[in-house]
Formats: sequence, structure tokens, C-alpha cells
Amino acid sequence: MRIIFSRFLIIFVLFALQILLFVSIFDLSETINGLGPVSLFVMLFILGMFFHLFRSDMDSTAKLTWLLLMFMFPLQISVLLWMTEKHIGHRKIERRLAQLNKKSRGKLKYDESLLSKEDIISSGTKNLCSYLKKSGDFPLYKNTMVTYFPLGEDKFKAMLEELKKAEKFIFMEYFIIDEGYMWGSILKILAEKAKQGVDVRVMYDGMCEMSTLTYDYPKRMAKLGIKCKSFSKLMPFISTSYNYRDHRKILIIDGKTAFNGGVNLADEYINHVERFGHWKDTALMLKGEAVDGFTRMFLQMWYLTEYYDEWDKYLNCSEPAESDGYVMPYADSPLDKYKVGESVYSDILYSAKKYVHIMTPYLILDNEMETALKYAAERGVDVKLILPGIPDKKPPYALAKAHYQYLIDAGVKIYEYTPGFVHAKVFICDDIKGVTGTINLDYRSLYHHFECATYLYKTSCIYDMEDDFQNTLKMCREVTPWTIKKEKLSYKIGGGIMRLFAPLL
Repeated sequence: MRIIFSRFLIIFVLFALQILLFVSIFDLSETINGLGPVSLFVMLFILGMFFHLFRSDMDSTAKLTWLLLMFMFPLQISVLLWMTEKHIGHRKIERRLAQLNKKSRGKLKYDESLLSKEDIISSGTKNLCSYLKKSGDFPLYKNTMVTYFPLGEDKFKAMLEELKKAEKFIFMEYFIIDEGYMWGSILKILAEKAKQGVDVRVMYDGMCEMSTLTYDYPKRMAKLGIKCKSFSKLMPFISTSYNYRDHRKILIIDGKTAFNGGVNLADEYINHVERFGHWKDTALMLKGEAVDGFTRMFLQMWYLTEYYDEWDKYLNCSEPAESDGYVMPYADSPLDKYKVGESVYSDILYSAKKYVHIMTPYLILDNEMETALKYAAERGVDVKLILPGIPDKKPPYALAKAHYQYLIDAGVKIYEYTPGFVHAKVFICDDIKGVTGTINLDYRSLYHHFECATYLYKTSCIYDMEDDFQNTLKMCREVTPWTIKKEKLSYKIGGGIMRLFAPLL
């Protein structure tokens, strides 16, 4: 009964009606196919979209997927491609984001002389910094202390301690918030802080309203004194904007402390409940100047739906902290021309000399990322990947296995975490470079989501990350040609078929 009278059913029915209308229009066009002008227009439109697809800078794998679909449903897919390319449904948010990027560019204080240091130049880090400065004005910081958490439980404990210290503001941006022990414990502190006059803001992805939270959740939070909003909430109208989700996980406290990583605010992330065996996740806590980078990211997303923006009150509130390396927070957006997440990962793979060790929940690769992984292994770099042993979703799990043979043939070593599900997004390279954040090795993260991560260079916590990788490796089974041969037939067939449609998953 709850589903029957829910908002979910209303949206589902209205979506279905729009799709039926969409299909009926194409059926009508078929019945009048004999009319010369209509047939000519349809043919020219399909050909135009066909040539546009070839001329675009879209990933080659994605092009093949679109071509396959256009072959099966020429007019329908041509219209869908046109809607996607024209950004139907999210032009306004695209313009607003560009405006906010321009307004906030240059507002962060940082030491530009860091880029002239010999180790920054010789390691190639300067070139990456130049790219990230151009793509989104993401500075490199020195005076930042970083703590690595190998499990969600560790992050949760630190979060509670730090939240209690808040005096001015608390900013939270999470892909998933689910009511339970974890969120209940956090919400209790947030409500207390709001009563004390702390500016508390909470932002979550709009898909939560279809799964974990009620549609009126912002109003419920307002009663507690908490400013709350959902990003890109689902409305009963078909739009390509729903493809772009806010996958970030950010917590900022007073501009002095920040958390980033893969851990959402739900009980399975701290193993309070078990869904797919043991949940392996990771996170970072930053204290110091680099926190400003995450504050700016949050404010950009918060102001997307506002008619005002205020920066100086919240930026440059950090205080220098003892550090032994360099830190660079960065974000990725599907609404600009830069593929930041994939570019950072590729830079690590192409510059690696000894090893690149990776933890990721999904492995849905485009040609560029697969080439980078294979090339690193083929030139003698020790490339190891840890993936889930128990999947959260069967289709992506099967699709990941479709990549195994090609990667192993190139020398990449692949392992599956037998106790359960790996949700960590970690890159470690040569004991000097590391990344932890929200960016998976799949099309969703690399092309369609708003993401964020922390790039580390010569920070001591990189050794903690590598120790964690090695400890996790002990609980994994290695994927070999023999295990691939013995794999379930359903995974072999399903993975092969789904690889044709990988860019859509």
C-alpha cells in the first residue's frame, strides 16, 4: 500500500505515459512514411546525427554503443542523441555552474612557489597541477595534515569527534543518506549544533528521495534548524539531466577540517548492517590549508540552485598544519569539457615507475583507461587491482569480468576481495603518489557524475594506504586464466553482451 500511494509510483506512471507518447509519435511517423517530405526530413535528420556522432569528441567505445543502438532504432536513438548533445533539461544548471566557477576562481589563497620546487617538477606533478589549475582552479597545498582511514567505521568515529568541535559551520554533501544508526548519530549532533547557532547545511543526491529519504526531508530538517536540499530531484518529466548525479562525499567543519572518500552515510558503510558481506571502504581526513579546496567545491554545488552566492565568509578559514607532503583536492563535473577524474588516473599510470595499486568497486573501462592500465603493465610496472568478491549489482560485476582476460594478458594482476564488497576508490603509486575519493573506474564516475577526490604527493599517509592495500590483498583470491575459464557461463555471456552497452551502465 505504501508503494501504491507513494510519489515513486506517480513519477513512474508519468514517465511511462511520456515514453508511450514518445513511441506513438514514432509509430505515427512510420504510418506516414510514404509522404515524401516527412520521409526526407527523417532520413536527413538520421544522417545528420550519424555524421555528428563521428565528428564529436566522444569516447570511441561510446560511439560504437550509440551506432549499435542507431542501427536497431534509427529515429528514436537519433532523437535521444540530439537531446543528449543539446543538453535538454540542464542548460540552466550548466550556465549557472560556469558562472560560479568564474566567480570563485582565484579566491583561494595558496603558495604558487610550490610549483617551482625541484621534486614537483621532476616528478611530473607540476604538469598535473597546471592541468588541474586550468580545468577547475584546483591549487596544490603544503601545510595540510592527512589521516587515512582503512574502513568506514574508522571514518565514522573521527567524524563524530570532529563534528562536536564545530563552532561556525558544517557543510555536508553526500550521494547517499539513509536513516539508521550512522545517520541518526550524526543528525543528533547536527541538530545540537544548529541550536547553538552553527550554520549547518546538508545536501544529498535527489535519487535518495526514491530510495532512502522522504520527499519532504528538507522540511523535516528545517524544523531542526538545518538547511537541507537535494540535488537534481526526480520530477515527472523526462530529461537527460537525470543522468548526472552528485556522487561526491564531502564534510567540512569550520573550514579547518574536511573528510573525503567513498563512505556514504548509511549503516552498511560502517558494517553496522551486512548487505554484501564485509564492506571495505576508505576515507581521508584533512586538517589545514587544503580544506579550502573542498569548501569551494561544496559552495559551488550549494549555490547552483540559489539566486545569490557568498564566498569570502567561508573561504580561507583554514589554519596551517604540520605536514610532510603535498595535497591537492579536485573535482570533476560532467558539464564541462574536461575529463578530470580519468586524466588524473591516467597521469598516474603513465608516469609510474615501480607500481600502481588500485582498489575499485567497478571496472567498466573505456579504451583510454584500458590502454593506460595495459601500457603500464607491459612496460614493467606492477599493476594490481582489487575488486569485490561479492557484488552489490550483478550486471556491473559481470561486465568487470569481461575485461579480465585482456588486462591479465597484458600483465595486470587482478584480485577479488573474498570477505565481501570493495567500495574503496584508491590509487597508490611508487610510495609517493596517491588518490582517495569518490571516482570509480566506470563510465558513471568518469563521464556522468559530479565527483571529487584528494591527490597526495609525498605525504606519509601514502605508506598507510599501501599497507592497507597489502593487508587487503591477503584476503583476496587472484584471478588467473584458469579461474576465468571456470567462471559461470552467465557471467561470460552477460558480460560480453553488456560490454556493447557499457557507456550506458
